[in-house]
Amino acid sequence: MEKEINMGRGPVIPEKYWSHSPEELISIMGSSMDNGLSEEEADRRLTEYGPNRMESTGKNSAILIFLSQFKGPINLILIGATIISFVAGDTTDAVMILAIILISGILSFFQEYSSDRTVSQLLEVVRTKADVIRDGKAATVDMEDVVPGDIVTLSAGDIVPGDAVLLSSRSLSADESSLTGETYPEEKSGGAVNEDTVLSKRTNSLYMGTHVVSGTGTALILKTARDTEFGKIYDHISRKQNLTEFEKGIRDFGYLLMRITFTMVIIIFFLNILLKRPVMDSFLFSLALSVGLTPQLLPAIISVNLSRGARNMAEKKVIVKKLSSIENLGSMNILCSDKTGTVTTGEVIFKSAVDSYGNDSSFVRLLTQLNSHFQTGYKNPIDSAVEKESGEGFDFSGYKKIGEIPYNFVDKRLGIILSTGNETPFGGKDILISKGAFTNIVGESINLGDLNGIKSLSDDEEDKISEIYRSLGDEGLRALGVAWKYADEGEEEKDDRMNFAGFVTFMDPLKDRIGEAVREMDSLGVELKILTGDNRIVAQSIAKELMLPGKEIITGTDMEKMSEAALMKKVCDVSIFAETEPNQKERIILALKKMNNVVGYMGDGINDAAAIHAADVGISVNNGSDVAKGAAAIVLLEQNLEILADGIKEGRRTFSNTMKYIFLAVSANFGNMFSMAGASLFLPFLPLEPSQVLLTNLMTDIPQMQLAGDSVDSCMLDKPRKMNISFIKKFMVVFGLLSSVFDFMTFFVLLKIFGAGKELFQTGWFTESVISATLVVLVMRTSRSILQSRPSRGLTIGIAVACFAVILLPYTPLGTLLGFIKPEPVLVAVLLLIVLLYIITAEAVKKIFYRRVKL
Repeated sequence: MEKEINMGRGPVIPEKYWSHSPEELISIMGSSMDNGLSEEEADRRLTEYGPNRMESTGKNSAILIFLSQFKGPINLILIGATIISFVAGDTTDAVMILAIILISGILSFFQEYSSDRTVSQLLEVVRTKADVIRDGKAATVDMEDVVPGDIVTLSAGDIVPGDAVLLSSRSLSADESSLTGETYPEEKSGGAVNEDTVLSKRTNSLYMGTHVVSGTGTALILKTARDTEFGKIYDHISRKQNLTEFEKGIRDFGYLLMRITFTMVIIIFFLNILLKRPVMDSFLFSLALSVGLTPQLLPAIISVNLSRGARNMAEKKVIVKKLSSIENLGSMNILCSDKTGTVTTGEVIFKSAVDSYGNDSSFVRLLTQLNSHFQTGYKNPIDSAVEKESGEGFDFSGYKKIGEIPYNFVDKRLGIILSTGNETPFGGKDILISKGAFTNIVGESINLGDLNGIKSLSDDEEDKISEIYRSLGDEGLRALGVAWKYADEGEEEKDDRMNFAGFVTFMDPLKDRIGEAVREMDSLGVELKILTGDNRIVAQSIAKELMLPGKEIITGTDMEKMSEAALMKKVCDVSIFAETEPNQKERIILALKKMNNVVGYMGDGINDAAAIHAADVGISVNNGSDVAKGAAAIVLLEQNLEILADGIKEGRRTFSNTMKYIFLAVSANFGNMFSMAGASLFLPFLPLEPSQVLLTNLMTDIPQMQLAGDSVDSCMLDKPRKMNISFIKKFMVVFGLLSSVFDFMTFFVLLKIFGAGKELFQTGWFTESVISATLVVLVMRTSRSILQSRPSRGLTIGIAVACFAVILLPYTPLGTLLGFIKPEPVLVAVLLLIVLLYIITAEAVKKIFYRRVKL
């Protein structure tokens, strides 16, 4: 049994209202065809339903949005590190960490706060006036005063003020591209349609925000404001966007650090207490270690990485609005795209004129040009395409219009009657040319042929012509029938008993080089899926041209019958989704995300906004609607998938360099914590003072800041990758413990061979720790051999400067101030030998690690 819609107020509207008769719906809505609603009833419904506008249910204040940027685990850890640094007396480090947090938070705040602009752009689309019937009289009201049950009158140029059904119409067509993405205007007429009819094919329905392009009509408003199809899109894009794949990864990474830090700080603190160390010193040492594990520069590294990536992408005509989307673009493995205006040009293009046998025909082309040129009704995209094909060189001087049979939605054909000159192919005889829907044109034809000969149209011939028509459709072409006859005296107003001449075909062509772009993305491990409101035949033709895998097509009607589980099972194996509605596009995106994919969506219309908003990477084009561009994180300045492929590579470079820092930071810091925790158990003093721990962290971060501009191995660009917490944990433990092995080797050398006291021990270990952590960057930055992967110039210089500064520091007054003493050259040489052994060992372990553990 069909459900009914009651929203808790007013009339109960059938859920599939388009399948009900106008008379039944008028009765349900308590309205009248002739009188409409009374002013009193309209006012009552306005109070009951609310104004016909889409206002946000509530906005967070700017302060709350700003504060929300600091609630993630990484930021909470860094805020704690700031407090600890202040307590430890390291004001410089505290200010640096705080500055990093604030800069990162401010950037995120502006990204989130600016999303309100998208909603306001959507509202601007539907602000206008409406003509209604109230108390039996015509009245003009603000659109926001239109209520369910209102009878509205519409004509060319009017914006539809709500979701409605047609009661009567005269040659009415509507541009619904904002909702459906369809290139061609939709012909509309009254009466019920099948309940399974998809939104784009409901010929009796009109939708809020679409507009009438020709004809006139009267319609019954059923839904207003947020209950409309337009309102559903508004609801979706006004919701807070879920975390993207990269943001989830950073969040999970933060939780991992919090668990490790908390556990190790507690253990180290109580072990020092058991060893009867001073409570305050033990506490400060434990807190300093917690700061040591924290990747303090992670927000800065991410910001620098993303800013550099955005700048590089802008040079390639890819504008990044939301910086975090760059990482997701690199991780994306599925790109869903609308068809019209993104994969195709979004224009109606004249393709061919063929005779009844499917052969090119100059005669059919001539008939079509004459029909389109002399017609005086609504100039639709088809006639415009014909005239564009004719160009300025066509000579119409030998023809004069003497009559016209206007297009209507019953006959679905347009007839033009012309007198012709003797110099024309028609030899001065009057002719009637008819162009329109194939079934209607062939249905009024009794013959077929051209000036070279005419013969009777038999049933066999009609079957052959119908087969040609179907084959043209299978090629994704829109085909119209063309017929003609000599206009005998008294028959000028009749377009029956025609001679069928052939077909004129039109197409929405693929963009230039789109095939090459699709193949390049496939080589990058990104699968393309087409989500279109167009019919399955056109969609299948596009899939064939693009050589997309799989033959199965899922339509919007199919999706209505599928559960979420069934859709999730199918969605990854299907490349084409046809006859889809805006909410269905979003449903597809969410199903793909639930199947552990990183999903991008590219579209240019209002109908794409919800899907763009739901995707990990929302993409629009520069000439798309303001609403689509507002919802998107990335805007292409050219409608070209090739530049998107360049953007994907840049996203992968950015992701790779971000992960380099994370790998290095967590492994080095974990190793240092483990080493210091172990050393504190047998040393009569702290292995490093709190200020020295923080300095160690700062010195190792200096060269790592250069990772943002580091070169990236080609193997990191060949396929999408996601943040892998399991990989990070294994990397941290293996290489962290490896560094600790050489730390303990350093402890042995310092204590047993050089008999180091507190100052010398701290000086020696600080030197070995920082130099080893700095030089190992050359090993850890790549999965390849250190000799096969060249670091960037900036990183090389950063590493050299950091190593030189560490060796020089103990010999300066600043070193003395920090508690260091001047080591003997032989000790420095031994420490450098230990570092060399560490680098060689790390290179060997790396080969084994990457052979067994995959990123």
